[in-house]
Amino acid sequence: MRRLQTAHSLDTSLAVRPPAGFMKKYLDYLWPLIGLVAVIWSVELLWDKLKAEALTNEAMSARLEHAGLWDSVAIVAGGIGQKIALIPPAAFFHAGLATLVAYAALAWYDRIALLHLGKEKGISWPYISLCSFVTYALSHNIGASVFSGGMVRYRAYHAKGLTAAEIAVLVALCSFTFAFGTILLLGLVLVGEPQILRPLHRLSQWFGIGDTQARLIGFGLLAFCVLYTIGSWLRFKPLRIGKFELVYPRLPIVARQYLAAPLELMGAAGIIYFALPDQGNPGFFIVLGAFLISFSAGLLSQVPGGVGVMEAVFLAVMPGVPAPAVFAALLIWRLFYLILPLVLSLPIVLAFERAQLRKAMAHETQVKAQEQAAAKAAALHIDKPD
Repeated sequence: MRRLQTAHSLDTSLAVRPPAGFMKKYLDYLWPLIGLVAVIWSVELLWDKLKAEALTNEAMSARLEHAGLWDSVAIVAGGIGQKIALIPPAAFFHAGLATLVAYAALAWYDRIALLHLGKEKGISWPYISLCSFVTYALSHNIGASVFSGGMVRYRAYHAKGLTAAEIAVLVALCSFTFAFGTILLLGLVLVGEPQILRPLHRLSQWFGIGDTQARLIGFGLLAFCVLYTIGSWLRFKPLRIGKFELVYPRLPIVARQYLAAPLELMGAAGIIYFALPDQGNPGFFIVLGAFLISFSAGLLSQVPGGVGVMEAVFLAVMPGVPAPAVFAALLIWRLFYLILPLVLSLPIVLAFERAQLRKAMAHETQVKAQEQAAAKAAALHIDKPD
């Protein structure tokens, strides 16, 4: 009788108690599905971007409306090829080097954040670089960079043992590093070249200010950087919100931000600078200022790639450069900085999610084997005579 009661209680507990890791099991399969949806969405977005770059006249737009799939691909490729033909071969080489510099600095953003959190051990540079590359390839193209980039980082760094709170701090610090670099460089541009804002008053009344006011704004931006550094030097105490603690970056972290952030932005602006012709080229400092203003405006408006915004700003700031050359240079920037990274990132996302799915299936198989072994052991214990 005692053995029957024990068997009954065991059956009841197994029937009522949900399997261990019930939610985790379904999340392990949900995340790869989300990754697949992101890949499909990115492919569609990529096609839309290529069409937008190719459709420069009404005749080509009309041809594309009545074309089939492969004819559309040929029309889009031809339109892009016409723009690329304006760029000399040497410019592609220098633009490629500038792109490598920009994405290496973006990977440094993540490394700096991991150092700030004290979580850099056990996470290799190649892993960080791949995670950063995919993060920015998706966020720069999709928009909503905090959300899209945060999702990629959560998947990658959670697999390395970081908690959700730590990943949130990492995402926030990476975003601040970019903003810090923009503030620093834009301050230097406005102090050195305040006249860069003059032509922009035709685009928005917000830019209708004189050189003196522009230079004062530049000094104000630089003052913010100085105050931020002083706060680190004074070692401000951490901000505590319940159990959550937000630590002010220390001087070694701030010093790295002073290097990494400008390096990334100058690399990105360098792509456009090298792709512009010598005729009417206003110099790197003006190109950098135009890039900072237009790219920041594109991010704030959540326009993926800053389509339309960048063209308007660059045409206004550089009236001496022929408009087709400006469009061609911005196309090269989008190809190198946005489109090619997006194309390269999609196989990485698929490979990562496939590996995670295999790991989840292997873990589930192991759990089932353990449960079966435990059930057999319990059955043997029940059947054992007193």
